[in-house]
Amino acid sequence: MATLLEVKDLRKYFPIRRGILRRIIGHVKAVDGISFDLQRGETLGLVGESGCGKTTASRCLLKLITPTSGSFTFGEEQVDLSELSNKEIRPYRSRIQMIFQDPQSSLNPRKTVGDIVGEPLRVNRTTSKCELKDRIVELLESVGLTSQDMPRYPHAFSGGQRQRIGIARALALNPELIVADEPVSALDVSVQAQILNLLVELREKFQLSYIFIAHDLSVVEHISDRVAVMYLGRIVEISDSETLYKSPKHPYTEALISAVPLPDPKSQRTRDLIRIEGDVPDPSNPPAGCHFHPRCQYATDICKQETPELREITTGVKVACHLSDELELHGV
Repeated sequence: MATLLEVKDLRKYFPIRRGILRRIIGHVKAVDGISFDLQRGETLGLVGESGCGKTTASRCLLKLITPTSGSFTFGEEQVDLSELSNKEIRPYRSRIQMIFQDPQSSLNPRKTVGDIVGEPLRVNRTTSKCELKDRIVELLESVGLTSQDMPRYPHAFSGGQRQRIGIARALALNPELIVADEPVSALDVSVQAQILNLLVELREKFQLSYIFIAHDLSVVEHISDRVAVMYLGRIVEISDSETLYKSPKHPYTEALISAVPLPDPKSQRTRDLIRIEGDVPDPSNPPAGCHFHPRCQYATDICKQETPELREITTGVKVACHLSDELELHGV
């Protein structure tokens, strides 16, 4: 498969200002040098607990916020989007779209569904006025809604239906890549399954690629081809989905997998739950060496002193851990 997106050493530091003169006294290292690639037609899950930098990374890729450093090249022409100005990047915005976490706050309550879904078409002038309604109906039907929903307002829909509206809006300009920022975390479990199945169907139908952001590994397992695990601004492990769940290589990944509930109650009662002690360190003053070492049960002196590089240990499996060759970790 061809590479659609390649991210190299992406960083985003937010300045901390104090005093009357608002001098910079430090930085919050929200994203601290991450690198990964995405193949065309692939779904990459980006997971980690709250505050690890998942959403910040996604917003940098869309240039909703300006990254501090790093590069991300997109498409067959390998254009470095990080170097483009706001005006220069506009043609690429139609090719990269986003599904937001909260389906209620991401929709304008004063606009009808028809206006919301049709807005990208009108702004980008991709559809004539006589074809606009037919295109909106086509988009709504592709996500399980109907033409009768066009004159209704977002408050008249359930959470799952509102997220379908957001998905239809993201599809309007025929994107190549969709960044889904925790699109099911605000929904009931049964509705989550419906939305996940819809995303899988749309990927096959429209040949889409996804970056799927979540904090729940059980959600990511069913939709992702590969998974990247983030901790405190860094990627600690990247692997194909099946290998990661069966044989994690980083202690943090092992702990996340142990927290995923099993469908069999007997197996759930007998499994070993790994508890991560302590709180997530302050991203403005992260620990030296491996960021995870203060909470890692396997940490040694080298973990406290040297920062582990994200290295490939087997084909398609990368891990940032000094002890990855020695530990025998357990998956699902």
